[in-house]
Amino acid sequence: MSDALSDHGSDIQQDDSQEEDVMTPAELIAKLEEAWLNEKFSPELLENKSEVVECVMEQLTHMESNLQRVKKGDVKASVHRMEIDRIRYVLCSYLRARLQKIERFFPHVLEKEKSRAEGEPSLLSPEEYAFAKEYYANTETYLKTVALKRMPANLQTVDLLKAVPEPCVDSFVFLRVKERQENILVEPETDDQREYVVDLEEGSQHLMRYRTIAPLVSSGAVQLI
Repeated sequence: MSDALSDHGSDIQQDDSQEEDVMTPAELIAKLEEAWLNEKFSPELLENKSEVVECVMEQLTHMESNLQRVKKGDVKASVHRMEIDRIRYVLCSYLRARLQKIERFFPHVLEKEKSRAEGEPSLLSPEEYAFAKEYYANTETYLKTVALKRMPANLQTVDLLKAVPEPCVDSFVFLRVKERQENILVEPETDDQREYVVDLEEGSQHLMRYRTIAPLVSSGAVQLI
């Protein structure tokens, strides 16, 4: 990351997997960009990165504060302003992509949140969960008010879980391998062919079915591009 970040604030501390990791501002922004690209290109809603978002927002506040102390006309001021604007764009784009998926798949998102095992990471931040529940309730109210109450009694209910399409996890995505993976099942075994497995070399790029590599996206072993 550019010097614009290096000049602002100290290392960022983040609690991850119950262990305290120390990240530089550049590493923090890199994590945000990785989450942004994964969310942008994934067909389904991914686990929220609220801790990264909060740290980035704090870092932006520090950068804005430091920028106020730079003399007018200083070339550094315009460089730092562009860096702040770029980071803010990535952050807003990431949050917008998540909200769009929640609106598009809200019944399935809430159902997945409801059925997740104890200790399993939540897909939604508290704010996103409140938004999804409100969106669900408003959609039900709208349907009842505008259409369902005018339908025959046996048609006045609708199962939104069935009515709203699920994310298409069989769509294909581009990815770059960050950590070497062995024996990745590309296609399930069928009557016509035996199961097809490949090794993914670090740094290689592939076009693969999302369902196949979804766990690798979650673990950080691959990056969607």
